[in-house]
Amino acid sequence: MAGHSKYKNIMHRKGAQDKKRSSMFSKLSREITVAAKMGLPDPDMNPRLRAAVLAAKAQSVPKDNIQRAIDKASGGDVENYEELRYEGYGPAGVALIVEALTDNRNRTATNVRTIFSKNGGNLGTAGSVSHGFERLGLIEYGPDAGDSDKVLEAAIEAGADDVESDEDGHRIWTSVETLHEVAKALEPMIGEAESAKLAWKPSLEVEVRGGDAQQLLKLMDALDEDDDVQTVWGNENVPAEELERLG
Repeated sequence: MAGHSKYKNIMHRKGAQDKKRSSMFSKLSREITVAAKMGLPDPDMNPRLRAAVLAAKAQSVPKDNIQRAIDKASGGDVENYEELRYEGYGPAGVALIVEALTDNRNRTATNVRTIFSKNGGNLGTAGSVSHGFERLGLIEYGPDAGDSDKVLEAAIEAGADDVESDEDGHRIWTSVETLHEVAKALEPMIGEAESAKLAWKPSLEVEVRGGDAQQLLKLMDALDEDDDVQTVWGNENVPAEELERLG
């Protein structure tokens, strides 16, 4: 198990996310409702719901909102959301996977296609880029969880596969099947995680600079802003100094 690897899912859009707080709340609530509807409405018995509740808590979604979203799943007026995945390429050949929850497949497909074409990207067919990613479990902790040695030791004991630590925090990788088992085992050792979710980890990264980096961030922002899009994963590596320059 490596203590650190070069891969990092860059959270370069934190400022933009702050501006879209209400949109983010609604996306998190939608995921909670869908997760509760697909399994039991108890986070301890439903791993997907547990992950959704953790993600909502990490973004300071009020407890009442979380409970309302869970309760909504048992109501008769719940929209039938469909899970969709889009794959495509951004500037500089960056591979992108877009995950959506929608009640209107045609609307979402049109919006995602338009966003790609307007921002220097191309929407591909199913499977066109996902072969370059691995589907894994990802557990994230902030830097206050402890130093890299402490977190690495806890991760090994909990049965994780890999750990990456840097000044922004710790990313603990697991198999899809062991995600919630590992997350639960870590809690008594280093506290509750900021998030525990299924992720797409690229096998190879593409370094992006200059105009390409600017255009790529614009494309990813536009996808994030779409109401139906839940998550955007990419194999981009924008160097820290480039992010600073782009502001």
